[in-house]
Order: sequence, then C-alpha cells, then structure tokens
Amino acid sequence: MKKIILSVLISLAASLPVFGSTDSFVWDKAPNKLNDLSALQHGAKLFVNYCLNCHAASYMRFNRLTDIGLSPQDIKDNLLFTTDKVGDTMKVTMDPKQAKDWFGGNPPDLTVIARSRSGHGGTGADYLYTYLRTYYRDESKATGWNNLAYPNVAMPHVLWELQGERKPLYDTMESHGHETRVFKGWQQITPGMLSPAEYDVAVADLVNYMQWMSEPSQNTRVRIGVWVMIFLLIFLFIAWRLNASFWKEIR
Repeated sequence: MKKIILSVLISLAASLPVFGSTDSFVWDKAPNKLNDLSALQHGAKLFVNYCLNCHAASYMRFNRLTDIGLSPQDIKDNLLFTTDKVGDTMKVTMDPKQAKDWFGGNPPDLTVIARSRSGHGGTGADYLYTYLRTYYRDESKATGWNNLAYPNVAMPHVLWELQGERKPLYDTMESHGHETRVFKGWQQITPGMLSPAEYDVAVADLVNYMQWMSEPSQNTRVRIGVWVMIFLLIFLFIAWRLNASFWKEIR
C-alpha cells in the first residue's frame, strides 16, 4: 500500500507544470476568439509558416482544419508543404540530434502547449500571448535574443521580422535600501513589417489557433454542455412537480 501511495504522489508531482522563472513576469490576458473562424484561419497560416519548421504538432491532422472553415483544397494550396498530404499529421523533418546541437534540446511538440503552460499567472494562452510579445535583443545570448516571460530562452525570435527589434525600458526604485528595476515599457529599435498593434493582433490569432488546436472539439463540448444543463433543469422541474403530485395522493 505504501508503494502504491508513493507512486501516486510521484505521478502527481511529475504532472504539475514546471515554469521556473516564467512566472516572475506578469502575463497579459490573451484575447479569446475561438469562435472567430477568420482569426483561427490566420493563426493556422502563421503556425504553419513560422512554427511548423521546427516544432511538430504530431497529434493534429491537416484535414482537421476543415473544422475552422477551410476546405481540403484550401489546405492543400496554402498550408501543405510539397510532400505532405491533407490527411497527414503536422510533423517536421528536423533531425532531433541536429535540433539538440542547434538549440540545446529538441523543440517541444505544440499540439497541447496551450493547455500545458497554464499556471497561477493565467491560462496557457495568456502565457503564450505574453511570451511571443516579450522578446528583445540580447547580444550576450547565442541566438541574439532573450525574453522577459522566459529569461534565457533557447528559442530565437522567429517572428522578429514582423515585430522588429525592441529593448525593454526600466525604472529604478529603491526599497528598504535596495535598488530594484521595474519594467515600464518598450523602445522600438528597428521597425517590423507590422505595426505594434498589428503584431499584437497576429500573435493573438496565432495563440487562439494553438488554443483551439489543443482541444478542437471544445466549442462543440461547450454547446453540448449548455443543452445538457438546460435539459437537466427542465427535468428537475418535472421531477419536482411529479414528486409533489405523488406525495399529494399518498397523503
């Protein structure tokens, strides 16, 4: 019995999300647009063009994108690489050994990343939305980039052409004889292809797609849940009236 209890405790501990220093930065609230098909389609395009080069989504098939309004021909013409088929999973051809040499580790699968990254700072979507918007130039790093939400991140800023180059600005505050730096905003060093507002919208669409990808049936589940609750409430009323009628006859 002791071994069983110990194994259960170890399993629970292993299943808890690990963030390290990612919780030290306040996460921004991600826009929730899971019912916006155009936003999800734009997010899918960004995911394929910028994320799927290194990260796989091996539990998602391309043909599942028909759920967000894309036809098989749309998927074939705009989202597939030369050797892919509509029924294939979103895999990558990168050699794990090369990935470890280049990045220090194999890039994680992103199928359920929007669910696995939740923490006390917010949802997994909140974390991703903040993470993709807090990159800055840091020449001391091998990739030339660092991140406020994930300090010393190994992943380079793959969206830098869209966002441009920025650096964080800080205020110095003294408290109990110690000076601390407080983040106050950003300074744009070089412009990107998108304005800051347009980049935030693009990241929001990308994050919403990853949130949808982590559970494609969640909208259907919510709709079914609402109808089930309505049915139960109606049935509860009927059962209450039947119960009152039965006891009236017995009395």
